[in-house]
Amino acid sequence: MTDPTLDPVSDPTLGPVSGPLPRGSRAALALACALGSLGCERERREFGGPAAGAVPLVLAPESALYPGEAPLGGAPLDLALPGYAETAQAISDGRALFAGLNCGGCHSSGGGGGMGPPLIDERWRYGSAPDEVAASIVAGRPDGMPAYRGKLAQPQLYQLVAFVRALGGLVRTDAQAARDDHAQRTRSPILSHHAIPRPGRERP
Repeated sequence: MTDPTLDPVSDPTLGPVSGPLPRGSRAALALACALGSLGCERERREFGGPAAGAVPLVLAPESALYPGEAPLGGAPLDLALPGYAETAQAISDGRALFAGLNCGGCHSSGGGGGMGPPLIDERWRYGSAPDEVAASIVAGRPDGMPAYRGKLAQPQLYQLVAFVRALGGLVRTDAQAARDDHAQRTRSPILSHHAIPRPGRERP
């Protein structure tokens, strides 16, 4: 009679082998396979094909500035942002848009700020919620932020919002990191240790 605690295991190099398996090993293996399959499906990626909602979005402008040609018409921006998601793909695509639209020219490539305000601060003047970031991009803001109304379709806007929020550390930690390692909110202890103090001042 076959011992129910023995389960044959086949190894192509050793041939058929049998040995005792710990109690509950089959259930543990089934659970591991189920969790693995869920992990593979945590994010669905779409490649190619026409983008859904590829119509430029508009909002009442708060800035007279705009990039390039005069803004075109388009569909009103729904500030509920239906379908918005902060996924690794959206953040990655948003990074390319951020570079392509030269957002780094004002905010710096890592979001540290320059002519424009930093995007890695903990508090943002016009808000850091997705709808507030979207409104800042489409309508612009006084004192320098151009309005991208009529320039971005919904997928592009959502990707850009996701990346901008990722720069500020506002997205889930399991999404792709958007910030370079050297961009930090706090001073590096190593750099502080090696900093050369100015005359009459202590080392930082």
